[in-house]
Order: sequence, then structure tokens, then C-alpha cells
Amino acid sequence: MSFTSIDICSHALVKLGANSISSFQEETTEAHISAQLYKIVLESLLASYPWRFALKQVKLARLNDTPKADYRYAYALPNDCLRVLSAGQSTRGKGLSYRIARKQLHTDSDNVLLTYICRPNETDFPPFFTEALVAKLAAEFCLPLTESTTRTDYLRKLALDAVQTARLVDSQQALPQSFQDFSLIEVRE
Repeated sequence: MSFTSIDICSHALVKLGANSISSFQEETTEAHISAQLYKIVLESLLASYPWRFALKQVKLARLNDTPKADYRYAYALPNDCLRVLSAGQSTRGKGLSYRIARKQLHTDSDNVLLTYICRPNETDFPPFFTEALVAKLAAEFCLPLTESTTRTDYLRKLALDAVQTARLVDSQQALPQSFQDFSLIEVRE
């Protein structure tokens, strides 16, 4: 089942014992706090880990401006980029030396394939991520709504557990990466 941002916030509010919402524009404290915190908590959680459902790869467009030092080319990062994971060339998504500066990627390569974390639609969130997001939002909503530090601390611990579980489940959705170019393996051969 897929959820909207309102559904997710409502679940978080109910989890901490507050009233659910049907819109961010409602004239309630719950709606106001949800509207203020939802995006930042979501994007922070997405950027905190290389979630497989949020991975995206694109070829970058080179900019006319060039970096002042160290690298020859500058590329614009995509608008939906929350965190750069790696950069490569042609069909290889990693291996380039680069730096990120002011929403630009600087490198010496004349073509770049970027692997990054994007902000997907809520309908694309897997259940394990939605559960972790609800728990994290409940912890963040708690103090402004209840003024209870004890309850907030408890909900933060639950959120930490939910996020760790989500990371574990997400990590099991691909084969483990093997060592590449490891000198000890080459010596044994």
C-alpha cells in the first residue's frame, strides 16, 4: 500500500497520541508542525544512507564555467540530488576523482555518470522505509506537541531501531559487493 505525505504525517501523529491531519493547510498545531518538519526529516533520512529505492544514475551536463583550481570541468548536479554516492565514466558508475562544490561536481573527466540519492515520490517508498520515516517523524513531532522530553527520548530510541531495521532490510536487496583491485588477493593468484 502506498501513502501520501499527509498519510505518513498522520500515522506519526497518531503514534505519539496526537490528532491526525487531512491537509498541511489545516488550522491546527499538528498540521503546522507537520508542514514545518516533514520535508527536512524526510530528506535527512533519505540522505543518511544509500537506500536502494532512492538510487538514481544520470549522465551530467557539463557547464561552460570551469573550476578555478584542481579540476578542469564542472557539471551541474541534478535538482533532485540529495547526496552524491559516486561518479564514473560511460557505463561505469564509479572510479572518478571529483569534489562537490555549490551544487556542482568538479572533475577532470570530459563525461560523467553520476550515482546519487534522489527524492522519490512517497508512493515509491517501500514499507520498511515508510515505517522508519513514521517513527522518526513521531519522535520529531513529540516535543513541540507534547513538551515531554521523556516521551521524546523514548520515541527517538524507537525511531533509531526502526531506521536500523530499515537499513538492514534495504542492504539485503542486492548481492554484497566483492573486493576489486585488492593487492592481497592478487598476490594469492
